[in-house]
Amino acid sequence: MPRRLLRRYLPEAGAVRHRVGLGFMAGLLEDPFLLHLNRRSVAGGVAVGLFVAFLPVPGQMAIAAALAVLLRVNLVLSVLLVWISNPLTIPPMVYFTYVVGTWLLGSPVVHTAFEPSLAWVVHEFRQIWQPVLLGSLAVGTLVSLAGYGAANLLWRIWVVRELRRRRPSREQAARLRAHATGHDGEGERRQGAKDAKDAKVSD
Repeated sequence: MPRRLLRRYLPEAGAVRHRVGLGFMAGLLEDPFLLHLNRRSVAGGVAVGLFVAFLPVPGQMAIAAALAVLLRVNLVLSVLLVWISNPLTIPPMVYFTYVVGTWLLGSPVVHTAFEPSLAWVVHEFRQIWQPVLLGSLAVGTLVSLAGYGAANLLWRIWVVRELRRRRPSREQAARLRAHATGHDGEGERRQGAKDAKDAKVSD
């Protein structure tokens, strides 16, 4: 099931907590639900991580961890997906959110030549912080909703595929047991109930 695949590739929670430096939240991080892998916690973790990745602020991993605790979603996924925003992707992400922000505000996109000075950075930041912030919130919200929906959909597709893969062998075993006991109908009903239970548990 999906949780087995995720456990194979996700790092241990202790390593993530240590790297992020969340010692001040040690008590809250003991909640086992923050590490649980089910459809809701995984989809929520994806949404939190993607949203925070677009916030133009420092300390994104700590923010993602705090939101994961608040919303009770998977902590590890929330923190890892923040790394979509990294030194290579930050420039295009900021520019894209700036363009979106100017479009939402109805203001023009201003292009200026880069100058390697603190004064230039401060001046430009004063000019663009409003459209960047608005664009970041808008894009982050849309991307997080898309990620939440995609995670839910992929989880369900995986569960259905696994159930279909297992069904032939289960049905054959049920028929053999039913034939041996002489209760064909009862065996089929039991198998149907077991498949329904498996789907619910995997969800």
